[in-house]
Amino acid sequence: MADDLREQIRAFILENYLFTSDPDALGLDDSLLGRGIVDSTGMLEIIFFIEEQLGVKVKDEEMIPDNLDSVNKITNFVLSKRQAA
Repeated sequence: MADDLREQIRAFILENYLFTSDPDALGLDDSLLGRGIVDSTGMLEIIFFIEEQLGVKVKDEEMIPDNLDSVNKITNFVLSKRQAA
């Protein structure tokens, strides 16, 4: 399940921000902000994706790089929220 979720998140970022389907274009631990892949608007779109497509509510205080700055961080955040629900 984690692998499927991770690939779903990576595919969303690849398609919407890097305009490719090549998984080699984005490492699982690459910083989305540090590499300039997303800006603040892009981060809001990722949060919208998490809430609408993955069914996880992101609270204001959870909108931090530790939760949202890479494919692995987003995956772990979503999994932890789902387990807590």
